[in-house]
Amino acid sequence: MRNILYLIEFAFLLFIGSCSESTENTPVRQLTNDEKQLVSSGNTFGLKLFREVNREEGDKNIVISPLSVSMALGMTVNGAAGLTRDSMLYTLEMLGLTMEQVNSSYKSLINLLLNIDNKVQFELANSIWYRNTYSFEQSFFDVCSKYFNAQVSGLNFNDPASLDIINNWVNTNTRGKIKVIIDEINDNSMMFLINAIYFKGNWYSKFDSTKTKDEKFYLMNSSSKTCRMMNQKALLPYYSNDNFQAVDLPYGNKNYIMTIFLPKPEKNIDDFINEINDANYNLWLLNFFNDSVNIYMPKYKIEYDLQLNDALKNLGMAISFDGEKADFSNMINDVKLFISEVKHKTFIKVDEEGTEAAAATSVEMVPTSYIPQNPTVRIDRPFVFVIREKNSGGIVFIGKIVEPYN
Repeated sequence: MRNILYLIEFAFLLFIGSCSESTENTPVRQLTNDEKQLVSSGNTFGLKLFREVNREEGDKNIVISPLSVSMALGMTVNGAAGLTRDSMLYTLEMLGLTMEQVNSSYKSLINLLLNIDNKVQFELANSIWYRNTYSFEQSFFDVCSKYFNAQVSGLNFNDPASLDIINNWVNTNTRGKIKVIIDEINDNSMMFLINAIYFKGNWYSKFDSTKTKDEKFYLMNSSSKTCRMMNQKALLPYYSNDNFQAVDLPYGNKNYIMTIFLPKPEKNIDDFINEINDANYNLWLLNFFNDSVNIYMPKYKIEYDLQLNDALKNLGMAISFDGEKADFSNMINDVKLFISEVKHKTFIKVDEEGTEAAAATSVEMVPTSYIPQNPTVRIDRPFVFVIREKNSGGIVFIGKIVEPYN
């Protein structure tokens, strides 16, 4: 069986690398111990979410942004209490951290991601939209504004224009790549907590469009289709073992990177994905060394959307979706709320110039050592990709591509 995996994660799930190739790649500043813990937690959450989504979605292209999901849930957990808060922190791999540690680290790492590379366009925005006929806890809004830079707005949810206002905010903050995140506001809708991310980066070493040709891409059913295959030879970080090849493709000033994992032809991609845990991922990245790589890579454009309710329940926060047991009393006291839906949408386009990607996540609340080989990497079968920020290690997008679409 063959799959194409795009691990593209605008996930703020940051892991600390020990690489110091040059001053160009030296971290802007050292992360605090709390930030390091949050980075490690974030990456662990992002990789397990990717594995769970892959288990549910089967032989489909997958693109998710762990960072976007983490941001939306990070705001939401501030409104939770008791076992509900503990279960959310457990799912986010943050159990044991105080809310002050969690929130402060979110804020400082957001600032790091926004300012790390002036040659890459990275934008992140958060918002909270609530039914203005109810009185929510001002302290909850204050925390989300302070630490997540969240725009907080009360709306008349009975007015049809409110739906357009919220979706227009998402459309604006994803540069038109995600036009709609909410399909309807029903009578029970009390609040929407939304994150939006936009990324645009040119390759550090661009592909020559004159070298792009029609080539075969081999699908999971062993058939093939024609795709536009890009090609270049460049000095790139590379790693291989008995199971896969991997290569780094940097953007801008080399702070943001797309890492591609290409399973060997005889390796089942879903089996490979099950091996992508925090320990393996970090170990693999430590073994990259520069090599003169001849890389063939398909152009593609993917739009993806998914309801994350089942995945998040399976990862440990089922109580948050339970109208009887959920406790969001730090959000509002006189109405019992629970999460009705976590909706996630992503967009990615990869071509000779670079990558453009966007993500939006909505949480709806309702009541109740290597030897150079001069290798060739021909990405003509299912693969995994990760878009990460090198200095912090944060995973921004992660995905699986089983079939490239131009």
